Amino acid sequence: MKHILLLLAPVCLLLSGCAGYTLGAQKPAHLRHVTKLAVPTFTNMTLEPRLAVLVTNAVIKELQNHGSYQIVNRRDADAVLEGSIQNIQRSQFRSDRNNILRTSQILATLNCSYTIKDTSGASIHVGAASADSYIILDPNLQLSETQLLEDASQRLAVTLANEVSEGW
Repeated sequence: MKHILLLLAPVCLLLSGCAGYTLGAQKPAHLRHVTKLAVPTFTNMTLEPRLAVLVTNAVIKELQNHGSYQIVNRRDADAVLEGSIQNIQRSQFRSDRNNILRTSQILATLNCSYTIKDTSGASIHVGAASADSYIILDPNLQLSETQLLEDASQRLAVTLANEVSEGW
């Protein structure tokens, strides 16, 4: 009996090293009390039509994937995430081999600022997010531009959701 206790003691000590780990989301300390979050349509400060809806839908989808917050309407929410799309910058990423003035790939940077406010309207969290995306241009420039903005919106949503849900 004594031998069994001597063998079990080191095993118990080795297994107790994982006792401090927890599963699930690790929200930032100042957002721990927020469980239900409302996300109204972002404000679009750019001249790009329908960009606000595209970014808002991507952010909602990404927050739901994280599972840290339940997305609800404003009257049922503990806090409201209000965002503003500041600008989108486009630049030449690559040029054509034969003509350096002709663009073959475009790089776009999407910048956004956001604020999380509690039910009284006081700011709990203020932040900014940005995302880069590039695309190879094809003859249909409108389709290329649409794909570029969708990809940039999804990347921005990942950055924003990580900061709000995990603190980084």
